Amino acid sequence: MTELLERSARYIDEGTYEGPAANNPTDASFHEVADGIGMVAAFSHVWGLRSGGELAVFDTSLAPFGALAVDALRRWTEDPLAHIVYTHGHVDHVGGAPAFLADAEARGHARPRITSHENAPARFARYQDTHGYNAVINARQFGPGGLQFPDQFVAPDVTFEDDLSLAVGGTTVEIHHDRGETDDHAWSWVPEHKAIFCGDLFIWVFPNAGNPQKVQRYAADWAVALRKMIALEPELLLPAHGLPIAGRERIAGVLDNTATALEGLLHDTVAMMNEGATLDEIVHTVRVPERFAELPYLRATYDEPEFVVRNIWRLYGGWYDGNPARLKPPRDTDVAAEVAGLAGGAAALSVRAVEVADAGDLRLACQLAEWAGAAAPDDAEVHERRAEVYRRRRQAESSLMSKGIFGTAAQASEAIVDG
Repeated sequence: MTELLERSARYIDEGTYEGPAANNPTDASFHEVADGIGMVAAFSHVWGLRSGGELAVFDTSLAPFGALAVDALRRWTEDPLAHIVYTHGHVDHVGGAPAFLADAEARGHARPRITSHENAPARFARYQDTHGYNAVINARQFGPGGLQFPDQFVAPDVTFEDDLSLAVGGTTVEIHHDRGETDDHAWSWVPEHKAIFCGDLFIWVFPNAGNPQKVQRYAADWAVALRKMIALEPELLLPAHGLPIAGRERIAGVLDNTATALEGLLHDTVAMMNEGATLDEIVHTVRVPERFAELPYLRATYDEPEFVVRNIWRLYGGWYDGNPARLKPPRDTDVAAEVAGLAGGAAALSVRAVEVADAGDLRLACQLAEWAGAAAPDDAEVHERRAEVYRRRRQAESSLMSKGIFGTAAQASEAIVDG
């Protein structure tokens, strides 16, 4: 058993958690986890399947990792690359494709056939239409100068609707579609190895089914996909982020816990919706049981269950949150000015925001600080307090998404303070 498989077994069996970096290596190292199956640790990973003189890869990682992944795989095998399978169209899974095509051309090999679900091309078109917006939200989520959003994508040659079978040498790969993080997700079952290339349907963090800055996610469908995987009794689970997992019972337990956590959020959210609860009531009521939240592979370090609840509401209930004042609301700046006036001015409101933060209610403190900052957009003292509240909020959060948004808010006020 390789070191990565040993590590994942220890984490799962013993409940050990050593942080996001230990769960998800991204150092471009290569690991052969089974005969003919290799992984390049990247963001996302690139998985290779070698059989009968041919090579297939599942995902191509981000553009900066593409050439590194090619080099790592080519130290493992010089077999012609026959297939590239996109598990879905997110940029960290498709961005490295040009490096793989360039390698095939340089070696005089035939161009590999790229396969994806039929919804991927529409995703790429939408990304081109919203390139500026995606650049903004990526800067907020990953920090300025971090993940650069591309404006060109390598389209698939072959698409499928529900299921597709392809051959890599003499090995059969069965590709299936299920919605989850995206509407174009494909996961692959290799019966010969009893292995599943699961893409982002399992990622060693709480499922990314709620991302507040991205399009609709599908919690119910995600759970269905995981239960389909369990039924196949896989002995290898090969995710696009995180550690590979070996062992039928271990994999079944991990997938079952993940599916059950999603199903619980879905059940409780929809039950409250059916009772007429507002989104505010649901968000502050529905929770994931601690027995799931503390598992080393379900920590809320990227997405959060609270955000998943909001996406469930959006899917089943639309955007109206049940508060009639927010159906056709006033401008945020008008509300801020009115509240600041009632509080005795923006400065007094910002002081109160810090006091509330000191008392431990960072949710309320952020709202007060936000009103104060909007009411006095050029006041350095007000914005110093706003920045302080958001810095403290960022520090208190666990997920990358929350940290990114709160950190960006603090930086905006810091820029005003610095003049």
